[in-house]
Amino acid sequence: MEDLHSQRRPVTVADVARSANVSKATAARVLGGYGTVSDKIREQVTTAASALGYRPNELARSMTTGRSGTIGVIVGDIENAFFSLAVRGISDSARNAGFNVIIANSGEELQAEKSAIDLLIGRRVDGLIVTPSDCRESDHLSDAIRVGVPLILFDRTIPALQVDAVTGADREAAIAATRHLQDFGHRQIAYITAKEGAVGEFFTNEYQLPTSSVLGRVEGFLATQSANGVLDAHQLVRLGATDQKHTDAVVSHLLNGSAPPTAILASDSLVGLQVLRSLHALGMSVPEDISIISFFNADWTTVTTPPITVVDQPVYEMGRLAAERLIARIDGSGGPAEHTRLQTSLISRGSVGRPK
Repeated sequence: MEDLHSQRRPVTVADVARSANVSKATAARVLGGYGTVSDKIREQVTTAASALGYRPNELARSMTTGRSGTIGVIVGDIENAFFSLAVRGISDSARNAGFNVIIANSGEELQAEKSAIDLLIGRRVDGLIVTPSDCRESDHLSDAIRVGVPLILFDRTIPALQVDAVTGADREAAIAATRHLQDFGHRQIAYITAKEGAVGEFFTNEYQLPTSSVLGRVEGFLATQSANGVLDAHQLVRLGATDQKHTDAVVSHLLNGSAPPTAILASDSLVGLQVLRSLHALGMSVPEDISIISFFNADWTTVTTPPITVVDQPVYEMGRLAAERLIARIDGSGGPAEHTRLQTSLISRGSVGRPK
C-alpha cells in the first residue's frame, strides 16, 4: 500500500509531454498559454496534464510571459473591518479581470511594509496596492516604481510619488461630522486617534500624524472648530488609543481634565468601539452623558444601544476602483497619476444628543 505521507516530486512539463506524446516545447506552449498549436494537440496536452495532476510553476511562467497574473495588496490592519471590506472590493474586481490577489498585513509598521513589498516583488506580482503606514517615508515605494511595478496607493496619499491613489474625502468627512456635533450645541469636542502617543499627548503639528487620511480628518476637525470660535481645539485631539488599555487611559484623562469634552469623534471603527467600552466602564451613558461619532459604518455600530452615528465610507467601492486602476496600469494605460476621492455620508443615529 502506498505511504500517503511519502513525498512525491511535482509533475513537470516533461512528464506531461511524454504522456501526451508531444515535444516538451509543444507542451510548454499549451500549458503556458502562448504560441499556436492545433486543437487536437491542445486537447492531448490538457487531458494529460489533468490526469497527472500537473500544477503550473507560476514563477517560471511569469519569467516566460512577463505576467504572473497576481497583484499584491498590503493593508495596515486586516483585523480592522475597514480593510477587510476594502480587500473584498479589490479581490472581486481582480478576480473578474483574471487576477489572483496576495494579501499582506503591515500592522501599520513601516519595516513590515518594506519586507512585504520585497517579498511580493520577489514573487513577481504584476502590480501593488499599498496602504502606506507612514506617508513621510516613501523610498521603498519609489524603489518598487523604479523596477517597473505599477503602484496604487489606497486610503492614503504621498503626493511626491506621483502615483495613482484612491481615498475617501477625509477632510470633508471630518468637517461634516464636526458640524453635526456643533448643530447639537457641542463645543468641547475631542478627537481620538490610534496613532502612537503618550497618554495626555495632544496634536501640535502634522509630523505627529504619519498617515494622510488621519491628518486630513484632524485638519478638517480643527478648521471647523476654529470657525465655530473654539481656538484651543487642538488640545482635545488625543493620540495613543492603540488598544483598549491605552484607550481607557486616554478617555479617563480627557474626562478628568479641567474642560472635559461633551462629545467624542473617533478616528476609525476600532477606536470607536474601544472608546464606547471605556465610557461604559466609567458608568457613562451615550448620549445622555456624552455623545460619540465614529468613522466607518462597522457592523457593531448598528447593534449597540443606542446605535452609533457614523461617517459612512464607500470602502468596497474604493477597493474596487483601486484594483481597476491598477489593472489598467498593468495593461499599459498611460497618462498622469490620478487621485480619486470618494465622498462619504453621515448616518445619524442615536449616539448624539445635546450636551448637559
